[in-house]
Amino acid sequence: MPSLPGFPGGLGHGALDSHLDWLLAVRALLTRCGLDGADLAGSSVGGSFAAEAAALWPASVRRLALIAPFGLFDEREPPADPWAQRATALPGLLCADPENWNALKAPPEGANSIEWPIEQTRASEAAARIFWPLGDTGLAKRLPLIEAPTLLIWGAEDRVLPRRYAEAIAARIAGPTAITVIPRAGHLAELDRPDEVAAAILQHLA
Repeated sequence: MPSLPGFPGGLGHGALDSHLDWLLAVRALLTRCGLDGADLAGSSVGGSFAAEAAALWPASVRRLALIAPFGLFDEREPPADPWAQRATALPGLLCADPENWNALKAPPEGANSIEWPIEQTRASEAAARIFWPLGDTGLAKRLPLIEAPTLLIWGAEDRVLPRRYAEAIAARIAGPTAITVIPRAGHLAELDRPDEVAAAILQHLA
């Protein structure tokens, strides 16, 4: 699981000033990790980058699994902006069960009590540098370039990206596409229903 700049395990996000900078950083990371031609799965922010990689470098992605990726913007039903929320609102916005978000953000056993919150703040800043202010990243124009068989996974209780975004993405992708809706799951479906999400992805990649 490669870690993007600014996210846990990765540094250097301050040098990335544009969406193109981030896309090239993703490309360099995948190449240096020896992942050309691999299956890619990504959620939310990571899902958007996985989709971009499959569109811009189609030979580098065999199969694709996307969990509620960002990148599209419909003014009739805009996404909720996670970066415009109070911290106390995020658990209920991102997960069907807020405790799943709280568990993710709780310091793991043995974590440095000072470094852990700094690392989490850095990751939030990195994500904001990519997608805030929230809007159309141009992904809609590039989705028709995706040839890899694609699975779209959506939480039935996603409060960030309405379900219509799944259909909008599927309609634009050139390759074969399927949509799986996970009951009792929010935007980060892999946190709410990890076993169901993993099973859907593994079946798609088989």
